[in-house]
Amino acid sequence: MKIKAEIWQEDGVWCASVPALKGCHTWGATYEEMVEMLKDAVQGWLEVAGERDYLEPNHKIVELAL
Repeated sequence: MKIKAEIWQEDGVWCASVPALKGCHTWGATYEEMVEMLKDAVQGWLEVAGERDYLEPNHKIVELAL
């Protein structure tokens, strides 16, 4: 799976945000640490989203293999 993330440096730390995954953000003291934290953040976001019981009216969950 490929996913795009926005990364930047702020106040001496590396920050990352995934626009496609609302609320998926992380940071690290080094670029390498931020990349590892970003992988964990995306995986955690997807796991929680897959377990979510509440859906908007007329919404469905589908599972895709990429």
